[in-house]
Amino acid sequence: MKTQKRRIAVLGSTGSIGTQALDILRSNQADLEATVLVARSSTELLIKQALEFRPKAVVIADETLYRVVHEALHPLGIEVHAGANAIEKVVQREDVDLVLTAMVGYAGLCPTLSAIRAGKTIALANKETLVVAGEMIIQEAKAHGAEIIPVDSEHSAIYQCLIGEEQRDGKKPLLEKILLTASGGPFRGYTPSQLESVTPQQALRHPNWVMGAKVTIDSASLMNKGLEMIEARWLFDTPPEDIEVVVHPQSIIHSMVQFCDGSVKAQLGQPDMRLPIGYALGLTKRIPNSYPRLDFTRHSFTFERPDLEAFPNLSLAYRAIACGGTAPCVLNAANEVAVASFLEGKLGFRHMSQLIEHALDTVVLSTTYDLSVLAATDHEARCRATEWLTKQ
Repeated sequence: MKTQKRRIAVLGSTGSIGTQALDILRSNQADLEATVLVARSSTELLIKQALEFRPKAVVIADETLYRVVHEALHPLGIEVHAGANAIEKVVQREDVDLVLTAMVGYAGLCPTLSAIRAGKTIALANKETLVVAGEMIIQEAKAHGAEIIPVDSEHSAIYQCLIGEEQRDGKKPLLEKILLTASGGPFRGYTPSQLESVTPQQALRHPNWVMGAKVTIDSASLMNKGLEMIEARWLFDTPPEDIEVVVHPQSIIHSMVQFCDGSVKAQLGQPDMRLPIGYALGLTKRIPNSYPRLDFTRHSFTFERPDLEAFPNLSLAYRAIACGGTAPCVLNAANEVAVASFLEGKLGFRHMSQLIEHALDTVVLSTTYDLSVLAATDHEARCRATEWLTKQ
């Protein structure tokens, strides 16, 4: 009996995660197909992808680019849409089984929520969704029966470590601590004074991973690990104080879980994002591949604590989740402004933390929120961050 292909909507198909996901689909055409492709503004690559994968629909987020995409693809019978509202609608299509949310930043929140409310399975690569609205997202997923499978290598590792472990009822929780590993980025070991003069070009040279620009800068500043800590707090219902960040420069151990008996499970693998992407697209069933394998005789594992003096962004993330409510939304918005400004050469590496701290100090926080409150908070945080930049 022929099994039906898993129909996938790839949000952010032209980015780092999206292109690697399509590489997996390309090698598994008997089981997986792309029925929807979504890109922000990369029309040339989106059109090329659509010509190869022949999805039922594509969406270009930048509405000014609609005509270019429409003229290229509509004659082929491919639906072409544009704008944020179109993304929220397209993820609810009946011919979509799984939504890979790989859009960058706050923009990924509403499409992910829309897919959850349609009961879709979510392969979550947009960590900002849970950073900004973790409590809401988890509640909605439970209400609509939507499964969330993490794509970040660290969260995929934790997810895999927990499979087969039964939660104890009415006693001490089975999970005692999450050990969230960090590579340390390209500036591991730098002093605060050395970080004053680093450039975007240096920050974009990650020692282990190939990622998009925003995530790579977040990794260099350790903000990525702060965002991942908040994401882990919601994904695994674990208090922030039970999530410990450990610097592991080799990036072979992707994260670990410590249990109530002192046992520790770790998930290991090459630093290749196709592994956690494939695990999610396979709905936790492993998809065979021919990628390079680990040779343990060529690796040694070392661990160290993060330097919070040199990289205060991690502390700011713990501060935001401790405040709760809309504080993580402020953290995320200010960080997006900071990263963009650093990449444009308008802000020094160390000054990114000062901008984020200023936003946390000045934006009025709310302990409860809905989408309208989050949108207003995001806007206010960006305004405060931009005002701070103009005064520097």
